[in-house]
Amino acid sequence: MEQHRYTPQALIDFSAQVLDKAGMDERQAHVVAQVLVEADLLGHTTHGLALLASYAAEVQNGSMKASGAPRVLSDKGAAVLWDGERLPGPWLVCQAIDELLPRARKFGSATLVIRRSHHIACLASYLMRAVEQDMLIVLASSDPAGQSVAPFGGTQAVFTPNPIAAGIPASSPLLIDISASVTTNGMCSRMAKQGEQFDEEWLIDAHGNPTRDPKVLFDTPGGTILPVGGLAAGHKGYGLALLVEALTGGLAGYGRADGAEGWGATVFISLYDTVGFAGKEEFLRQMDFLADQCRSNPPRPGVEAVRVPGDRGLALRKAFMKEGLVLHEGIEPALRELAEKYDLDFPLTGTK
Repeated sequence: MEQHRYTPQALIDFSAQVLDKAGMDERQAHVVAQVLVEADLLGHTTHGLALLASYAAEVQNGSMKASGAPRVLSDKGAAVLWDGERLPGPWLVCQAIDELLPRARKFGSATLVIRRSHHIACLASYLMRAVEQDMLIVLASSDPAGQSVAPFGGTQAVFTPNPIAAGIPASSPLLIDISASVTTNGMCSRMAKQGEQFDEEWLIDAHGNPTRDPKVLFDTPGGTILPVGGLAAGHKGYGLALLVEALTGGLAGYGRADGAEGWGATVFISLYDTVGFAGKEEFLRQMDFLADQCRSNPPRPGVEAVRVPGDRGLALRKAFMKEGLVLHEGIEPALRELAEKYDLDFPLTGTK
């Protein structure tokens, strides 16, 4: 089967043009486009360019603010709170990291929380932005307007998947991007549209019966995604979901207690300067030792080798940057529709 490969920069330029045509500020559109393409480069195909059409539609209907700046609600030096004014989430997160870098160098660590951000796409896309500055980053997000995950033992959705990510400096950086649920809304949506089922019972229907079918999430009444740990040990994901809610909605003073406002996010970002504690060299010595212990661990049957988080994504990114990016099926047709809608040239491809 013919594989189309795209130059990442061409996809960034095209995506920025789409968002610009939809009405987004040109500078912000370019940053958002970079974040979306970065997700696909790292293999997170449900949270990258798959979101472009939805983002453009949100700008056009006014649900995503097309330009402007966040409003500072509190600034204590090492602790900052912004009102994101429903601006593009990827742009807000990038601005927040840039704001935190000099503060973390000064204080050792610094945290910025954003209320009323729009959706922030793939958390892994931001991690190297901090890691390359010798910073450990912790990033978490929740959506006060969304419910798709029930508390452990329950049947009615309360939480979103509540992702949390960490970028950890090392000789080969550790890039952790996980969620408090066993799968994501985006993956459920993709698989439901394709008529596919999960290999294991990762959801329950509205009556609490376990199922592999992602379509139950979209039924009326709807089912829910299970927390990490599933039916037997879901208290673990439940606890993680509550922690993410505290870091986001709790610290922001804006969350589920305030009612729905449309697709968006409340965001927690914290940077830790590896130089400011025991020192960068000592930090790397510890993390490299642990990573080596994991990678050299004898694999169990059926596993080729033990990896650490980030190994696969960074390898994919390196290959895609060299050979061209292969888009997940379904993304290219959607991008071509956007090209036609906004009268844009679609990027030329090579084939392999």
